Amino acid sequence: MKTIGTALICLALPLAAHLGSAQTQDVKGCKDSPLIGRFPGSYITGCDEKAFNGYDFTVTVDKQNKTKRLEGKYFQLNYHWPATASKTQVVHNLNNALRTAGYTFDYDSGEYGDFTVHLGKTWIMEEVSGGNWYRQTIVVENKMVQEVVANAAQLSGGLTTSGHAVVNGILFDTGKADVKPESDPALQEVAKMLKGNASLKVYVVGHTDNVGGLAANMDLSKRRATSVVQSLTTKYGVSAAQLQPYGDGPYAPVGSNDSEDGRALNRRVELVKQ
Repeated sequence: MKTIGTALICLALPLAAHLGSAQTQDVKGCKDSPLIGRFPGSYITGCDEKAFNGYDFTVTVDKQNKTKRLEGKYFQLNYHWPATASKTQVVHNLNNALRTAGYTFDYDSGEYGDFTVHLGKTWIMEEVSGGNWYRQTIVVENKMVQEVVANAAQLSGGLTTSGHAVVNGILFDTGKADVKPESDPALQEVAKMLKGNASLKVYVVGHTDNVGGLAANMDLSKRRATSVVQSLTTKYGVSAAQLQPYGDGPYAPVGSNDSEDGRALNRRVELVKQ
């Protein structure tokens, strides 16, 4: 893994003496995070690294365990720990290492083996199984760089050929309906298309994934669609007669809600020809 800024520093831990060269059994291309080493004698069975991804961390709020979705630079490592060790030994080593390094504990299941910690914008979740494996997930929070935006010609083509078109680049904060400023390039392309064809009328349809309650998702999708319509009419001068907001919630997925990639595809705004 690559070092991510000053937050990622090697920990001065009881495990430090064991953080030398990777075990010979490690999966090719995988290595320990510079944040925390492995339990001695363990080897890596799998790893994943993405420039931007999300993960649901377990946290304790008002004595209740909940999930908190965090997004940013993402790492995940899977380890197999030696049969000569006990689960309690592995849990205590990892737990004490992070306490020594000054991390704040947001969730700690004790002997069960799962805990979540953070230090600044760096979050770590350790999940230790009794089956001689543990998973380490790290997210360093940052904002996604929007790399794909709508194009007026492509949007028009989609409406002509299939009657609908996904508008890439319209962004919202989690659980909120306000259109983010980073959405301007995409909105400009939508406005360009609509103002270039005054007779064209579209439904602006908000979609969500299936996380959360149905009623809340239906309401959120409608409010997001309404926000897009308001932006197009007040900021970009599109005729209100060309637009009608509609919220479809989770009812029209384009990907599987069983995976984060699928859920990301389902959280979208579409134009549908009236």
